Amino acid sequence: MAENRTDREVANRDANTREKSVRQWAPAALLPDPKPQPGWVFRWVRTSILGQNDLTNMSGKMREGWEPVKGEDHPELMLETNKAGNVEVGGLILCKAPKELMDQRDAYYARQTKAQMDSVNNTLMRDNDPRMPLFKEHKSEVSRSRFGTGNSNL
Repeated sequence: MAENRTDREVANRDANTREKSVRQWAPAALLPDPKPQPGWVFRWVRTSILGQNDLTNMSGKMREGWEPVKGEDHPELMLETNKAGNVEVGGLILCKAPKELMDQRDAYYARQTKAQMDSVNNTLMRDNDPRMPLFKEHKSEVSRSRFGTGNSNL
């Protein structure tokens, strides 16, 4: 009986070991990301809050150019479809809009922000006295947090 055993040196355990993953573990995202499509921008839009429909928010987003995404267009998200066939998760519905239109919207809000910052600067500098300046430079700066991109203003 002892003759049928294989030596430990000959036995190779490499075949029984799991391959190590290249990526590190991270918690799952709360909202799945759709596969990008050229010329389109995706965004999660609020349809309800605390079980109450938010029709005002939804209709406002529709007027801005957002349209609901059908689950059949994104089979990777089919588990999250609602009765109408749209992709919905926890009171948020996935919408898309043409990138060109959203670039125009971003430019509009950038102009609004610049006008407000210019107004603040002008108000501050109005009371400025050259003998005792408020600032060496009269320049304001706006920065966004790392959370300021993607699914903002739901």
